Amino acid sequence: MSRVSAVRFSHFLPSLLLLLAGLSAAYVKDLNVFFTSLFNVLPTLVLLLGGSYCAVYRRQRELFLMITVYIVYFLLDTQTDFYRDNGRVREDAAVVFHLCCLLLPLLFSIYALWQEKTHLFRDFVARGAVLLAVGSVALALEQSYPQAVLNWLAEIRWPALHGTWMSLIQLSYPMFLIGFLTLAAQYWYQPRPLHAAQLVGLLGLFWMLPQTFILPFTLNIMCSQVMLMIAAGVAHEAYQMAFRDELTGLPGRRALNERMQRLGRNYVLAMSDVDHFKRFNDTHGHDVGDQVLRLVASKLSKVNGGGRAYRYGGEEFAVVFAGKTLDECMPHLEEIREIIADYDIKLRHSDRPQDDQQGRQRRSGSGASSVSVTISIGVAERQAEQRTPEEVLKSADQALYAAKGAGRNCVVASGQTRRGAVRMESAAG
Repeated sequence: MSRVSAVRFSHFLPSLLLLLAGLSAAYVKDLNVFFTSLFNVLPTLVLLLGGSYCAVYRRQRELFLMITVYIVYFLLDTQTDFYRDNGRVREDAAVVFHLCCLLLPLLFSIYALWQEKTHLFRDFVARGAVLLAVGSVALALEQSYPQAVLNWLAEIRWPALHGTWMSLIQLSYPMFLIGFLTLAAQYWYQPRPLHAAQLVGLLGLFWMLPQTFILPFTLNIMCSQVMLMIAAGVAHEAYQMAFRDELTGLPGRRALNERMQRLGRNYVLAMSDVDHFKRFNDTHGHDVGDQVLRLVASKLSKVNGGGRAYRYGGEEFAVVFAGKTLDECMPHLEEIREIIADYDIKLRHSDRPQDDQQGRQRRSGSGASSVSVTISIGVAERQAEQRTPEEVLKSADQALYAAKGAGRNCVVASGQTRRGAVRMESAAG
């Protein structure tokens, strides 16, 4: 599967919705007592719930991302509370704020890129040591040399690049830019919901910092939203692991079972099987077998007529047509069977060139080896005597065995005779 095809808007959707909700809430001027009380405890509540969720499932990267965001929230919230109560900022407000603007994108990016290791306890200690070391050094410098640190942070090092729109220290902008670029690269090479959440979360933090002392509760709202993005990314990945097949990218058996419980009165179920799949594995190896499964899954996922393909298990796939009749579905199944039968797979050799262009030239040459794939399909429509989708699926499975007996590479409906099988004559025998 190419990287472009693996990139999905659905990876970003939950985080973008949370970001928009946070922006909308931050710009509301008049909030009643309920919401002001909620926003005061929301970051702590989200950390406790989301952090516990990550800790139970041993997602240490996400846990430390939340902790990092919460520490910055705590430090800046102390400053904003003092500002609201006294009408002025604390003496150390500037240096604390600038340090947060510098260290937040740095630590957030480090933990976002830091993959979990096999030894969980050592990994936990290492992450904690980094956070403790950076925090201790920053605190020691702030306490011992506050004015010198403030001058160093506030210095404009690149006057040509400085603009009046910049409301943060100049050093923080390259830190955020490096963070954006590295997290975008991480998502590009590993398109995952969590990586998308980290990228959107960093964007939310970048927007939040300049508004900290301007818009009430911006700090509370956006820190909570960013931690929720991370927790939602973990939940999204857990859902994908449970309901989506990793090899083919199709929804898996559990997703099929859940979908079958939500079918109406009229539907059609089809079971398909790769013909002679064991022969592919025995002759060409399991890598070619995986190629075959990915090809069949890719073609089945594009079946017309409103069908939805699922990986049932092994070399078997199921297709669900909700609200359809058998006559409506048969032409679409026959079409997809023909598409797969007419497609030749160019085998990937173990000594293939590293250069993609040379690889394409080799595969297009006369000496390139290829294999053809066919599938057999059994179809069943829900009848009055069949009360559950499981019974319909069983009928489709029996029709699949009939298709195998009819010579393979054909589509057979439940109750259909061998003479009535739709198949390519060249595949008979």
